[in-house]
Amino acid sequence: IKEVLQEMPADAPGIVITQHIPESFSGPFAERMNGICAMTVCEAREGQQILPGHVYIAPGSHHLLVHRDGARYICKLNDGPAVNRHKPSVDVMFRSVAEKVGPNALGVILTGMGDDGARGLKEMQDNGAYTIAQDEKTSVGWGMPGSAVKLGVRAEERRVGGEGRSGGA
Repeated sequence: IKEVLQEMPADAPGIVITQHIPESFSGPFAERMNGICAMTVCEAREGQQILPGHVYIAPGSHHLLVHRDGARYICKLNDGPAVNRHKPSVDVMFRSVAEKVGPNALGVILTGMGDDGARGLKEMQDNGAYTIAQDEKTSVGWGMPGSAVKLGVRAEERRVGGEGRSGGA
């Protein structure tokens, strides 16, 4: 995530991120990313408008969903049960993006264990979004992206950062 965000320009479209981390780590993680990225990074809050140049990290205690309010997209937090053994769940976020943003979205699944996010990313693709699953060669754990590829999501290797560094983007 760090390598990808560091490559994003300050005026990039708004980004929402769900990572499997505990509540005590999501805020500090957002603060750390904010200090090293051109985009403004924060832990997502209920009702917060998703703006260009901003990144919204799911709180470790809630699912992050994207909702539409007229022409605006906003963050919605859900305190429901764990999905795929995770809260926050990537599938929950991706499904909301598939439903509310459709073909105007780009979905990316990076290295991780298990299969959370695979079905939601496939739903995004089926709704016209461009989707990317990190390739096996550059993944530390290919469970999440591998599960997405098995469902028909394309895997890609992308160079991220300077010479000799690669990762999913």
